[in-house]
Amino acid sequence: MNYKVGMISLGCPKNQVDAEHMLAMLDESGCSIVDYIDGCDVVIINTCGFIDEAKQEAIENILDAAELKKEGLIKKIIVTGCLAQRHKDEIIKEIPEVDAVIGIGANSELLEVIDKVMTDGEKVEKFPDQSGLPLDGQRLLTTPEHWAYIKIADGCSNRCTYCTIPYIRGNMRSRRMENIIEEAKQLAQQGVKELVVVAQDTTSYGLDIYGELKLPELLNSLCEIDGIEWIRMLYCYPDRITDELIETIKNQPKVLHYIDLPLQHANDDILKRMNRRGTCEDIKRVIAKLRAEIPDVVIRTTFIVGFPGEGEKEFEDLAVFVNEMCFDRLGCFSFSPQEGTPAYDMEGQVDDEIKQHRGDIIMQDQYSIVEELNGQKIGKTYRTVIEEYDAYTDSYIGRTYMDAPEIDGNIKFTGDGDYDIGDFVDVRVFDFDGYDLIGEIV
Repeated sequence: MNYKVGMISLGCPKNQVDAEHMLAMLDESGCSIVDYIDGCDVVIINTCGFIDEAKQEAIENILDAAELKKEGLIKKIIVTGCLAQRHKDEIIKEIPEVDAVIGIGANSELLEVIDKVMTDGEKVEKFPDQSGLPLDGQRLLTTPEHWAYIKIADGCSNRCTYCTIPYIRGNMRSRRMENIIEEAKQLAQQGVKELVVVAQDTTSYGLDIYGELKLPELLNSLCEIDGIEWIRMLYCYPDRITDELIETIKNQPKVLHYIDLPLQHANDDILKRMNRRGTCEDIKRVIAKLRAEIPDVVIRTTFIVGFPGEGEKEFEDLAVFVNEMCFDRLGCFSFSPQEGTPAYDMEGQVDDEIKQHRGDIIMQDQYSIVEELNGQKIGKTYRTVIEEYDAYTDSYIGRTYMDAPEIDGNIKFTGDGDYDIGDFVDVRVFDFDGYDLIGEIV
């Protein structure tokens, strides 16, 4: 198969890993993979469909590709990913330039789909069960050489009332531990130094196939791999933060003192309407235990404002909680009603302008918190991985253990010596600029 193929992959890291599996298949088949779409035989758009903004971004990319096809600059368009899985009928009806729409369960059939659209000229639709999504196999990394995502499960069984993931990707499916470890070893041999562990619900890893929570055991095994220096966890649910997991984070030098807890809200009534497990007091106890056992732990979280039923009192509870907890990293999103979910037509829908205003308040408060926390870092030295070099200013941009790639802030620094991207150096902080630190190599 000798086609020129370009891919646009959108959305979360889990979707990015899916894209890397598809790229490896294309590469193995003999396709020429390029990082542009003009002049391609086939353009694959791997979409996200989680919230309205992600849907809009996906649609805009599809429409841009459709215009290029009309101009004769590309031949075929294939749409994959979450938006394809969720809204295939609309894509096919509204954008006739699309040649194939395939669900996530058909990712392993991508080569067959390409061959069919290129030779037969017929439109293709493939939507087998989501369990057909490959979780193992080769990947062609799209991240820098020194770090990579490693997906340990797909799908979700939590059934939060606002979330479409179970409808799109099905129930949680954990990977076999031996397969994850083998992949991590291969990544280390390729030069990967930092593993970013992801799933829709990372802390529930193993429950479906082993009958018990296996994340601590998996982390301990990953720590034994030569070449891996940092292991970072994203998407950890607070009710699954066990004493065993805390001990693992505390005692394993390679496991970073960084944890992402998507809390979503802090008012008990809203948490119940969201079908989230636990109460605000439960969340506070988890955070207190993490900080007591791991004093330098960095906690990242996300919140949803404007969920149905969120009045002034409920929002005030959230705002007070944010200011009390002083999270190191925080993201805030307006509730985006998704058709087919229980929250879509719940009573008590909140006006969009109010949602935006509340989100602005949370982020303004968080900015003040971050400024105070960053001020406390002045004079401290942090191990830092180099991400970029700026020849114009003869300076570097890197990340500490406190910063997840592509999500959090950076540290900008200078230093004598000849360093490469991916090198680790010690940087002393002497200033900060908003969310970013400023320092020099020591």
